[in-house]
Amino acid sequence: MPTAVTYLFLVVAIAAEVVATTALARSESFTRLWPSVVTVVGYGVAFYFLSFPLRVLPTGVVYAVWSGLGIVFIAAIAWLVYGQKLDLPAILGLALIVAGVAVVNLFSKTVGH
Repeated sequence: MPTAVTYLFLVVAIAAEVVATTALARSESFTRLWPSVVTVVGYGVAFYFLSFPLRVLPTGVVYAVWSGLGIVFIAAIAWLVYGQKLDLPAILGLALIVAGVAVVNLFSKTVGH
């Protein structure tokens, strides 16, 4: 059975991946030093913390939560911080991703509630 620490590690992995991906967009193909450093370190932290939930949760579930929530948070940052536009279909698609993650975690027997 997963513990709160398992989900805390997953949250840290998601946060690190979001920071790394946001920095990657600013690294200009790894030609800018600090965004490049943040990208590499952020992905290292993300994968390190992602390895812990993989010990107790199914790989597909962990990856679905990690990537799905990462997509939503990165899109939100791009919209709020960088002014990138999201149209109605994009918003609906992101809402479906969140709904999918919620359904897997709340109702799937593979998570091991």
